[in-house]
Amino acid sequence: MSGSYWKQVHAAGLAVPEDRPLDDLTAELTRMLGDPDPELRDGMAYPTLSTWVRRGVYDDLLTGLGDGMAAGLAVRVGEVEDDGVFRRSYSARVLGECITRDNQRPLVPSGKMLEWGDRLATWLLRERDLRGFVPGQGWAHAVAHGADALGALAGSPHLEQPELTVLLDVVADRLVLPVDRLFTNGEPDRLAQAVLRVLRRDVVPLAILEPWVARLAAAAGTRSSYDDRDPHLVGGNAEAFLRALYLQLALGPRPPAVRSDLLLVVVDALRATNPEYLAPRA
Repeated sequence: MSGSYWKQVHAAGLAVPEDRPLDDLTAELTRMLGDPDPELRDGMAYPTLSTWVRRGVYDDLLTGLGDGMAAGLAVRVGEVEDDGVFRRSYSARVLGECITRDNQRPLVPSGKMLEWGDRLATWLLRERDLRGFVPGQGWAHAVAHGADALGALAGSPHLEQPELTVLLDVVADRLVLPVDRLFTNGEPDRLAQAVLRVLRRDVVPLAILEPWVARLAAAAGTRSSYDDRDPHLVGGNAEAFLRALYLQLALGPRPPAVRSDLLLVVVDALRATNPEYLAPRA
């Protein structure tokens, strides 16, 4: 169908059209999630699917929709500077909407939710296309959308302390992976937001969080000896994340129970990795 069809759907308040089966509409919208045209992808397909999920259109089909989005995470994964990133990234975004819907009312079995979490984590750590905004094509933002999906997963009643600890490890793993470009489009803030959602569950103790922060601090304090590449590529993402985590812990709403103690831990990490700025003056 042409873009004009979906413009009419949007003009009608995103009511589900009655002239075509929902399965056909969903299949077309799913294909549009991978379209390099931002008007079709970000302006039509994603808002339509997310609105229908939130309105309960897919409540009886949520497991199937989520499985379809999870499958989209594997489309040409590992490629760089490739249009496949749009399908992967926006599949993660819609999968996050499916998870959020289940958080509001139980619709998905626990085993399936854990499977989605595993597939999200596997994809996010394999994703190599780290572009944020792509001129002429709009937002790719795979890491940011992956972070949002992890944040939705952190709110799932299907996850307890062991699974939430794994989510923290996934965030740390993503931050310390070798990269060819630093996150520059808010990805550290989105990852920190996902971590705050884990912390607000108030089930992960400081004894687990301290070594987790220490691992990030060790990465953040590392500089390479590259002669032809930015030496901050090694630790820059972890450093930016620690700053974002501090800001959200200090100023964000609904502070977790560990906020006061964890702030001290993060401050110590920032002092250690920024001695030229934050070391006490003699």
